[in-house]
Amino acid sequence: MMIWAKRLALFLLLAALAGGLAYAMREQPQPVDTATVVSGPMRVTISQEGSTRVRDVYTVSAPIAGHLARTLLVEGDRVRADITVVAAIHPLDPPLIDRRSLAELTAARDGARASVRMAEIESRRVQFDLDLARKNLDRAVQLAKTGVMAESALQKAGTDVEVLEAQADQMRAAIELRKAELSSIEAKLSQPTETADMRRTCCVNLTAPVDGVVLSVFAKSEQPIAVGAKIAEIGDPRDLEVQVDLLSSDAVRLAPGAKAEIIDWGGDRALPATVRRVEPAGFTKVSALGIEEQRVNLVLDLDEGDPRLGHGFRVYARMTLWQSENALQVPISALFRNGREWNLFTLRDGRARQVPLEIGHMNDETAEVLSGLSQGDVVILHPRDTLADGNLVEAR
Repeated sequence: MMIWAKRLALFLLLAALAGGLAYAMREQPQPVDTATVVSGPMRVTISQEGSTRVRDVYTVSAPIAGHLARTLLVEGDRVRADITVVAAIHPLDPPLIDRRSLAELTAARDGARASVRMAEIESRRVQFDLDLARKNLDRAVQLAKTGVMAESALQKAGTDVEVLEAQADQMRAAIELRKAELSSIEAKLSQPTETADMRRTCCVNLTAPVDGVVLSVFAKSEQPIAVGAKIAEIGDPRDLEVQVDLLSSDAVRLAPGAKAEIIDWGGDRALPATVRRVEPAGFTKVSALGIEEQRVNLVLDLDEGDPRLGHGFRVYARMTLWQSENALQVPISALFRNGREWNLFTLRDGRARQVPLEIGHMNDETAEVLSGLSQGDVVILHPRDTLADGNLVEAR
């Protein structure tokens, strides 16, 4: 009897050890994060950095070369069209004269003065001859009345007077010419300091082309300025648009009229906007990683502005590529690739089941499910590499 009792105790001990070993070696459920497949509004967007700009910017430039007076306007000043003077351009100062040029001009001036005196002397000589010819003509007229002088002699005396009168006119014109040449040479002898008073009284005033605000001033200090040089830019900061450059592959997915919103501009709310134009030509831009990209500019209109925004402010534009009011969607963190197909794990009866599915549109958080899942299905998020179909799992 004692022997059977010992055998029974040994058998029970071995059974307990085997049961404990089997319990220790049993499959343990893996803790997983889960989410539920739902239907609801979904939107696919693309965000890109851009900048604001005044829709119509007017540039005030120099129509002539001259000496620009100091610009009194500063950025932010309001101006009125055809009233507010933006800039004043004065005549340029004459160049400095070196010693050699000064000597040449001085000699030319002295020669011009001598030419004036010679012309005046010659004019006096012709005037004397003219006075004498007129006296001879008067005597010839008296003699012709008495019949002492022939008619031909009278005609010659009249012709002599007319010739000398023409010579007198010619000499007066010559004097004016010599004086003009003298004035030209004297003007060339003017030094820059001698034109200061002339700059104060003679100028071309450039007025604002439109009502608005001074956006930028390119030439602030007094300085010489060339034809066409920019002086200032004027525009209305209340009429803003946003320029954004996108990859050409993204730009073709947008069309004029697409909805957008301006975010991360410094305010506490997003500003609604609309895509007005997708430019037809692209350009090459090197990214921060040194990769050449073909990009396209988009122009957006602000549906609702903010007075705190101005010209050239940095913003982010978020454009809507696609949206649906009732889309079956699943978190993208549940998806993984199995060959060329999308797969995920669902939680069914405490076990993970690998399910292939067809995916439509995707955004940064969710993906549109076209087939393979139903609303209410529970999916596993961030599946481990060790997770396989049929594994025991439990939701955290």
